[in-house]
Amino acid sequence: MTDLDSIKIQRSYKFRCYPGSVQRQQLAVEFGHARWVWNQCLAWRSNLYQDVGEKVTAIDFSRELTFLKQLGTYDWLKEASACVLQQKLRDQDTAFRNFFAGRAKYPKFKKKLHGQSIRYQLDQRIVANLYRAGEFLKLPKLGELKLKWSRKPLGIPKMVTITKDCTGHYFASFTCEESIQPLPQKPSGIGVDLGLKDVVVTSSGWKSGNPRYLLTYRRQLTKTQRRLSRRVKGSQRWHCQRMRVANAHARVRNTRQDWLHKLSTTLIGQAGFIAMEDLNVKGMMANRRLAKSISDVGMDELKRQLEYKAKWTGCEWVQVDRWAPTSKTCSTCGTVQETIPLSVREWTCQDCQTVHDRDINAAKNILALATLGRRESDVRGGVHKLEADYAC
Repeated sequence: MTDLDSIKIQRSYKFRCYPGSVQRQQLAVEFGHARWVWNQCLAWRSNLYQDVGEKVTAIDFSRELTFLKQLGTYDWLKEASACVLQQKLRDQDTAFRNFFAGRAKYPKFKKKLHGQSIRYQLDQRIVANLYRAGEFLKLPKLGELKLKWSRKPLGIPKMVTITKDCTGHYFASFTCEESIQPLPQKPSGIGVDLGLKDVVVTSSGWKSGNPRYLLTYRRQLTKTQRRLSRRVKGSQRWHCQRMRVANAHARVRNTRQDWLHKLSTTLIGQAGFIAMEDLNVKGMMANRRLAKSISDVGMDELKRQLEYKAKWTGCEWVQVDRWAPTSKTCSTCGTVQETIPLSVREWTCQDCQTVHDRDINAAKNILALATLGRRESDVRGGVHKLEADYAC
């Protein structure tokens, strides 16, 4: 494979950041000023539209911000970097565009106790003095930040985002454009069935299991949240306990994310073609009895990782229609059973007398549907559909 076969991707990096005491004070100023600018701009835009029906943009408020900095009352705005405030206004314009396009809800006011984030723009003319992969990162009014370089990025970032989560930890994240070589194409394909007993079951019979991190850390989560409920809200002890609760939830989130990344990488390396059901996870969460277990699996996150990793490695990834009767169709003779309760994990086909494992049989049917869809080139919207197997 030559360099001409390489593809360009946008790879994101996120590193733990350890600012000093002076840097933490400056970051608190940056977070506070950016939050004030966001809230003032949002209130200004909302009031103007409600009172006069006038639509304004962040550019209009940027002019107002420049005027406010010249007044003695708002002289404190100069303590923060100008690029941070401008980027926060651009973020609000993006939020409103997503709202009008129906992709998100109306922008909300930001609160101090929630996670804070600001963005810095790196001047590409002097980027060699500001950034060197694996060595240093310098930002305006902060100087050189101490980062834990777990990886060495190959590209040059244009923007750097500094975040402070609910646990009080700082992170630096950015995106770089890189060239990668796709993996050699494999002729084999696998079907993937998602579930709760086993998060992933493939058509080859491999089962991933389910670590159930919420159940594993349930005692710690219950204990810390119960103590938080006994504290007086807003007191010093309440804030300390709130940090313990946030740390407990962060441990669950990080361990689950790490496991999902390892699982998706394993699946990508098994075959050159992966088929998966297009599940309605939001609709499945309406089942209160299973909502906590479904959310603990992270099906949407696994789907997202498989999708972008397949593009990076050259693996083909397709989705099968969610209404296909994959669980109750015999993968040997194609007979569709009338009904199979969820509690039945193994069943025998009435026609060919084949004993099926429910999940493995579903994965085989998913692979068969996707393979037939590829053969007939009947692909619409990334979902392969069949006509004969829907009468159930």
